[in-house]
Amino acid sequence: MRALRLVPADVNISFIPKRVLFFAFSAFLVVASVGLFLTKGLNYGIDFQGGILIEVRTPEAADIGAMRAKLGKLGLGEVALQEFGQPTDVLIRIQRQEGDEKAQQLAVEKVKAALDKNIDYRRTEFVGPKVSEELFWDGVMAVSLAILAILVYIWFRFEWQFGLGAVVALTHDVISTIGIFALLGLEFNLSTVAAVLTIAGYSINDTVVVYDRVRENLRKYKKLAFAELLNNAVNQTLSRTVMTSVTTLLALLALFFLGGAVIRDFSFAMIWGVIIGTYSSICLAVPLLIYLKVDRSGAMVGDDSDEEAAAEEAP
Repeated sequence: MRALRLVPADVNISFIPKRVLFFAFSAFLVVASVGLFLTKGLNYGIDFQGGILIEVRTPEAADIGAMRAKLGKLGLGEVALQEFGQPTDVLIRIQRQEGDEKAQQLAVEKVKAALDKNIDYRRTEFVGPKVSEELFWDGVMAVSLAILAILVYIWFRFEWQFGLGAVVALTHDVISTIGIFALLGLEFNLSTVAAVLTIAGYSINDTVVVYDRVRENLRKYKKLAFAELLNNAVNQTLSRTVMTSVTTLLALLALFFLGGAVIRDFSFAMIWGVIIGTYSSICLAVPLLIYLKVDRSGAMVGDDSDEEAAAEEAP
């Protein structure tokens, strides 16, 4: 049985010669993302904004439209309803009310009075402004420390130039993810932060695979032009990269379309992260090495002897 290949084994795409186009596109993506974040901002969820979260179960399939109409007349501000797993489960999100805990409790009582008495209230949570601010900064710190740890890991495994290239690509992925959330107005909450951290891990895994091949080629081909060497490394790992990305996307698309509204934003963030992470590993992290002055003599230290390397270069 022949192995499944989405990319031919002898593929030779000119990635490195087109690096200026990739850099221009990435720069546009980052600038646009920062601009959207500063002007439009993010649609922060209750985790970061504070508010009330109520999970209810109805005797029959919930009429979301009717429930939304009833709660919209209570004067509680922004009220969001979404199906939560089963058709009978509904998640109600209400913006934080002005005042203390009594004001939040009063809002919950209004909701209970407006809805059917047969509804089962399974969970009620309050997130105050102080807690939501702490959660926000904890999320920022988690992402920042993850990027720093990745920089240190790549630095020790390869050289500092590789670490810098990986972190630039990783930061590009994180910023573009924030930008797409700002553009589409998707809810940004703790689940999204978890998605961003997962994206960072996925992206760096792809980058390390390509960097490993770059280092291997540096040991084998001592006289090959650096740009050509990098392009060969990308093409040699392209089949593995595409196969990993496609199989991951299949699982994420199933979650997005079949997993329900609760994890839809998380799934979307992961789908975007896989796509943009694959792009940055190939088109950003590797081409950047040309401008970071990689020490080829240091990278060539390995088990291969000079004679073996010369034999590899021979036609």
